Amino acid sequence: MSLLDALLLILALLILFTALSVVVLSLVWIERKFLGRLQRRLGPTRTGPFGLIQPIADAVKLVLKEDLIPSWSDKAIFWVAPLLVLVPSFMIWVTIPAAKNLVLRNLDLGLFVIVALLVVSILGLLLAGWGSANKYGALGGLRSAAQLVSYEVPLVMVVVSVAILVQSLDLRVISASQVPWGAAEPVLNEAREAGANFNHIGLPLVVIFPLGLVLFLLAGLAEVGRIPFDIYFAESEIVGGPFVEYSGAHWSVFFLAEYINTFLVGALAALLFLGGWYGPFLPEWLWFLLKTYLVVILIFWIRGTLPRLRIDQLMTFGWKAMIPLSFAGVVIASLYRFYDWPAWSLSVMSLAILGVVGYWIYRRYTQPVVKLAKIYGHRPRRVSNVS
Repeated sequence: MSLLDALLLILALLILFTALSVVVLSLVWIERKFLGRLQRRLGPTRTGPFGLIQPIADAVKLVLKEDLIPSWSDKAIFWVAPLLVLVPSFMIWVTIPAAKNLVLRNLDLGLFVIVALLVVSILGLLLAGWGSANKYGALGGLRSAAQLVSYEVPLVMVVVSVAILVQSLDLRVISASQVPWGAAEPVLNEAREAGANFNHIGLPLVVIFPLGLVLFLLAGLAEVGRIPFDIYFAESEIVGGPFVEYSGAHWSVFFLAEYINTFLVGALAALLFLGGWYGPFLPEWLWFLLKTYLVVILIFWIRGTLPRLRIDQLMTFGWKAMIPLSFAGVVIASLYRFYDWPAWSLSVMSLAILGVVGYWIYRRYTQPVVKLAKIYGHRPRRVSNVS
């Protein structure tokens, strides 16, 4: 690599980091305004028009806030842990295509690289709790490792299912395979000339494999640690988890990585299941952003709607529901590809599995309420005569 190429690469990385920082600021503002509307509040209004400068004010406050390091902590681990969480989250974006020709470095095994880098952040969270030398931090770190390892399995299985359906791990090819041939012809012809094998489906995978999208979003929420899967820093139980001793700039690094990963989940959902950047009339990068922000708003909606799970509920849901469903997804995707069945057959199998499991979960979690209603519902109420 020449000096000029190295300088251009560094410049591209700086532009990418700046763009992601701006995205994080926008996500903070959107989340606060959206949750405010859900809860009949106004959200930020004072700092700037419509509160637009509020995220910048929060970022400045975090940077200027006193950064305390406990005297009993392991200083090296305490400093390295935030970087082990942030750097993999940033490096994943090197291979994320925001448009047909808008990607820093396209990789034939891009999806494999993304899954591999996601695992590194587990080490950062575990070291953050251990290096703090705090019992609540250590407990939060162990919880994070248990949760992320558990939900990494269904996430990987969904990726395997997508690879089986499309026959490729290249994100550009996966997106192009979900749209009509005319729109995807340049990308697919380029991949074919490079010797790649793929299966052109012509429909967004959300249509023929909705089970995969549901599993991917749930596993992605658990990987990011968003509600209802934010158990490893549950303030009501372990007062901040692995971040309990972090403040100021160090804590802001974890905060930045969380929102980058949230946007990553939305971007991967758009690329893997919603046709990526393809769409009529609008520029490709704008379609990519619209689909990504749509998924992110769905994540915020879930936060404003569902309560936090208990640790036993979280692990039970992961091992008894998510993992078996993810393996079922691999099986039906393999049957679809091996026997070359029509696309509607995979849709029917996915919807049938979702319907059966959804009804079972509904009956299981409403059964205690139904029993109480049967016991107390028909008894007359006691009426007090106190005036």
